[in-house]
Amino acid sequence: MRKTIVAFAASALMLALTACSGGAATPAATGGASGGAPNKALDKLVVGFAQVGAESGWRTANTKDIQDSFKTAGIQLKFSDAQQKQENQIKAIRSYIQQGVDYIAFSPVVQTGWDAVLNEAKAAGIPVILTDRAVDSQDKTLYKTFLGSDFVAEGKKAGDWVTAQYKDATSTVNIVQLEGTTGSAPAIDRSSGFADAIKGNPNLKVVASQTGDFTRAGGKQVMEAFLKSQPKIDMVFAQNDDMGLGAIEAIEAAGKVPGKDIKIVTVDAVKDGMQALSDGKINFIVECSPLLGNQLIDVVKKLNAGTPVEQRIVTEETTFTAEQAKAALPNRKY
Repeated sequence: MRKTIVAFAASALMLALTACSGGAATPAATGGASGGAPNKALDKLVVGFAQVGAESGWRTANTKDIQDSFKTAGIQLKFSDAQQKQENQIKAIRSYIQQGVDYIAFSPVVQTGWDAVLNEAKAAGIPVILTDRAVDSQDKTLYKTFLGSDFVAEGKKAGDWVTAQYKDATSTVNIVQLEGTTGSAPAIDRSSGFADAIKGNPNLKVVASQTGDFTRAGGKQVMEAFLKSQPKIDMVFAQNDDMGLGAIEAIEAAGKVPGKDIKIVTVDAVKDGMQALSDGKINFIVECSPLLGNQLIDVVKKLNAGTPVEQRIVTEETTFTAEQAKAALPNRKY
């Protein structure tokens, strides 16, 4: 009897040790395909994507392109809309960790405050891919790559155009800036790039700058306030097309002609913005392509195959004048 009890206890101990060593891992711990099981069949992969929201035409096009690309690739996509709230994105990412997805991709609402949840994903063995926007984490091992535009370069392109337009100015050129969502990477970086580009000309002066939250309604509201508070406005730099289109509404309501009385430069190059550029209501647009789906699929495939990816992947983009917009509009996908 005593031998039987000892043998049973030993068996129980071995079972407990096996469980502690990972023999009965939780779903979250087995999630990361590139962490321990590369070359998984594509139709067996599951990717969780936490989108910023649907605040603009650009974002809507970005969402559609990502969803269509995953459908074409035959990879399952779990999608969530954070409605421009960081807490919603964090909740979605934690849900993906609990579900044990293979990869997590997201466009951060703001730059800060991600280390805790990204460490949770890392501990679970789930690789993270940043799309469109960056985080300010010092620990670069928390994500595999950042795929998206160079927002500083976009701001600089806008500023370079303004500098060229007013290179012969002999008096102050009053500029108002419609900023994106406060704390977001594109708002911070586009502001920085624009300021750097115009600083060499003392006649170019940003007299007011305020967030319109990347929305058309926000751009209109802020521009209405600027028109009341600023005695003279020569130029608007809107950090996306939607805010620029909102500014056009406010300018026209004030009895002024957008593109002539007040020049406008925007970023994105979505169809509505390109049409306004073609019509002469916007003067110059810096492209920021939302079509990141195929590049995201490529990253997932490489990680799944155990192939290293660059930690920063920059999308190729251009700029548009009115004539170039007219030529591009018939074949514009977004």
